[in-house]
Amino acid sequence: MIAILKKSKYKVTSEHIFMLSALLVNGGNYLYNLILGRVLGPEKFADAAIIITFLLVLSFLAMTFQLVTAKYAVVFEGKTYNSFISLMYKGAIVTSIVLGTLIVFFAENLQTIFKTSSSNMFVVFGIGVPLYFLMSVNRGVFQGKKELISLSMTYQLEMVSRLLITFGLLYFFNIESSFLIALGVLCSFLFGLFPFKMKNISFKNVISLSDVQKKGIRSFFIITVFYELTQIIINNSDILLVKHYFSSYDAGLYASLALIGRVVYFIAWMFVMILLPVVVKLKKEGKPTKPVLFKYVGYISVLTTTIILGCFLFPEQVIRLLFGNGYLEINTLLWKYALATGVFAVSNIFTYYFLSLEKYLPVIFSGVFGLAQVAFIIQFHNSIEQVINVQVYIMVLLLVLQLLYFLFREHKVEKLNV
Repeated sequence: MIAILKKSKYKVTSEHIFMLSALLVNGGNYLYNLILGRVLGPEKFADAAIIITFLLVLSFLAMTFQLVTAKYAVVFEGKTYNSFISLMYKGAIVTSIVLGTLIVFFAENLQTIFKTSSSNMFVVFGIGVPLYFLMSVNRGVFQGKKELISLSMTYQLEMVSRLLITFGLLYFFNIESSFLIALGVLCSFLFGLFPFKMKNISFKNVISLSDVQKKGIRSFFIITVFYELTQIIINNSDILLVKHYFSSYDAGLYASLALIGRVVYFIAWMFVMILLPVVVKLKKEGKPTKPVLFKYVGYISVLTTTIILGCFLFPEQVIRLLFGNGYLEINTLLWKYALATGVFAVSNIFTYYFLSLEKYLPVIFSGVFGLAQVAFIIQFHNSIEQVINVQVYIMVLLLVLQLLYFLFREHKVEKLNV
């Protein structure tokens, strides 16, 4: 695909290729989940959903290393850059080995907590954790240096290999599906390491970074990891808790519901990625940033409203098309889940807007409400509908608070300008 675009008679920039690649990767990952749901059925898909959720959690944690690497790959040069990259790889290796070892060690406990058919899936997943962290730092280098073709290739190789290997294993081997899915995920991490940027990596005779540089890296890392943790809590805690409290069959139904409803969030994410650099640039130039915020809030609001209405008016058709008749029981709940993710998507626009302006209170809001979501689901889980209602209420309150903070800051700015 990348080679074809390069030979096109039209001028195609690396940014265009990366955006198209991101669409293809997201579409491929979504297709991967949909096919798993159809092939496995609700009960076995519940186990697969746990592996997928663990993968999402891992991606959020590893994204911290990627974003920090990307930022300082631009800031640092020469020997300082080499020292920084080596430092990031060291940190990623140590962190990932500890995390992977914990997953392997507590595999049987995780099986008990999430009621999976096997603990082997967690063992295989834990072994792959260090590979994913290395892959993320490598991607951060490509991102920071704007080597977007190489960055696109790592994402495509990971996605395509996961699709082909997973379904190849499921087709040829009649053993525990969750183990095969975890093995497919592990293999995709290996493919996602290519191309690997080995240049400038050295763990010997590396110069020390200054205290000011270390403080800056540490501060940005802490802020980033906190925000990524809020994303983990809000996006994935519901699936893990439902798997714990409900039967495998109900958990499988809920996983399919979540996958359909989260279309809203993944579409919104693409706009968020565009919003950040635009706001930063406008701020640097001393230009107003509010018009951009309103524009993207408008885009996301229209998109989310359209998807929610579609889920409300045609729930059976949507479920049949994506997962088949075996999942029709949850058709009346589809629009509610889409509403919860839609409201969160709009709220996320405000959070990223303020992050780009170096205002971090909205990140704390997200963290508090993420924990509140966990606490209320633990308290109220008599039915899947109750679990979804909790999320709707929490996300609506989060959005209201973000709006109030925005209005408060605007009022404060106006008073200062008077």
